[in-house]
Amino acid sequence: VQLQASGGGLVQVGGSLRLSCVVSGRTLSNYVMGWFREAPGRDREFVASILWSGGNPRYADADSVKGRFTISSERAKKTLYLQMNSLQPEDTAVYYCAAKIRGELRYDNWGQGTQVTVSS
Repeated sequence: VQLQASGGGLVQVGGSLRLSCVVSGRTLSNYVMGWFREAPGRDREFVASILWSGGNPRYADADSVKGRFTISSERAKKTLYLQMNSLQPEDTAVYYCAAKIRGELRYDNWGQGTQVTVSS
């Protein structure tokens, strides 16, 4: 599975961005797709995940992204999305898309990352 993330950029506080992750390679019917982010000086952290079929969306702890971010997939375009609204400076990070086989503990397929910078 190959992943190609895009859509990052510079946005002002309160703005929105939609990240995309184009997926190629093997059949994804049994995969979980995820978004992670890594801010300067911090460990990479989980943001959201979804079954490739579109079910069971999950988000990081409520205070961080839930209610502002929405994960979705469009199977016909083999694309994963992360809609990010009401962006804050603490959302500044490199965002990565990732994939794993359902039931596996670790994500073992990663995209190259896309930079999101929120300016105040």
